[in-house]
Amino acid sequence: MKLWTSDDRAIGKIAAPAFAALVSEPLMLLADTAIIGHLGTPHLAGLAVASTILGTIVGLCIFLAYGSTAAVARHFGAGDRRGALGLGISGIWLAAGLGAVLAVVSAVASRAMTGALASSTQVADYADTYFQISTLGIPAMLIVLAATGALRGVLDLRTPLIIMIGANVVNVALNLLLVYGLDYGIAGAAIGTVIAQWMAAACLVAVVLIRARRASSPISPRVDEILSAAKTGIPLLIRTATLRASLLIATAVAATQGDVPLAAHQVAVTIVLLLAFGLDAIAIAGQTLTGNSLGAGDGPRTRRLTHRMIQWGLCSGFVATALLIAFHRLIPQWFSPDERVQNALIPVLIVIALIQPLSGVVFVLDGVLIGAGDGAYLAWAGLLVLIAYTPLAVAVWLTGGGLTLLWVAYGGFITARLVTLYARQRGDHWLVLGTAR
Repeated sequence: MKLWTSDDRAIGKIAAPAFAALVSEPLMLLADTAIIGHLGTPHLAGLAVASTILGTIVGLCIFLAYGSTAAVARHFGAGDRRGALGLGISGIWLAAGLGAVLAVVSAVASRAMTGALASSTQVADYADTYFQISTLGIPAMLIVLAATGALRGVLDLRTPLIIMIGANVVNVALNLLLVYGLDYGIAGAAIGTVIAQWMAAACLVAVVLIRARRASSPISPRVDEILSAAKTGIPLLIRTATLRASLLIATAVAATQGDVPLAAHQVAVTIVLLLAFGLDAIAIAGQTLTGNSLGAGDGPRTRRLTHRMIQWGLCSGFVATALLIAFHRLIPQWFSPDERVQNALIPVLIVIALIQPLSGVVFVLDGVLIGAGDGAYLAWAGLLVLIAYTPLAVAVWLTGGGLTLLWVAYGGFITARLVTLYARQRGDHWLVLGTAR
């Protein structure tokens, strides 16, 4: 068997730039975590609450990226460039409208939401400050999702990469200036991130509009396509809701353990999200290549690519494990000077490291099924996995098992996802050929 085939070249051509672009958003959170962590443990715990809620709101809308990638890729694979970019534009309109509504609702409900998850009044205050400002960036984050999904669908991974690298550089520079230079504290970190998010959104939309005009695609709002995109996104919304619910449950359990465990949990979540987005690069290749090959009516190639990407996911997971084990004692020092937080993190990072090979396969299979438009199955599978995970997290809370056992329960969550996704890909129900699912 060849070690490097034409399939590997196709996967690598998408996965490499996708990796850099995908990690940009968690890198923004990573920068905020490192900068805010040195302000104090309550500040870091406040960020844990705010970022969990914000991540849930934006994460629920990931269908804007995934749905756009799958739909655009199918039409692009079938040779319909005009229709492909038209769908991308409709996705951006949907993102802008939905983002505006969610920003207003989130701002109004900010105090109630942050207070519900906070471990103390001081933590709630910091969380509310960060979250209130961050709501201004919600429309930008959703527009970035939709525009990036459209560009992935037409096999342009380079543009999102360049733009998001620039956004991260701006984010770090602004946060350092606002937090330490101008002494704005946790509010400064939120302001810097919002500015960087809007810059990225504006650049990505400009690129999609230029491509749409070249392909003679309509750029004005088309209600039928926008509503169709929303309807198609419902199963993916449910699927994502189950994933975010697991993080909310975990954060709520960590909050019952006190400020130190909650602060340590924030760092752990940030590391997991960074690894997840990194491993998800192959899942993006899965979405794009699956959509293109099914759109072109090539079922055998879809199968072959799927099996190869599973191998890629497994190997990438082992690499992530090795890196995390190698740096698990050093990483806590980057995020908090509090030795209690550092000590709480060390065993958690070991648990997270051991889970990564399973996560690598899970993300690949998830991406393949999203690319195939198999959203209904993903929604039902997500509900089953959440039902399996919730008792594990609740048991940790009831028994006072601590933060490390809470992350062991997360390992059970990933295992349950693997079982449901692997079973699905072995069948043929998801292999639907042509431009329509």
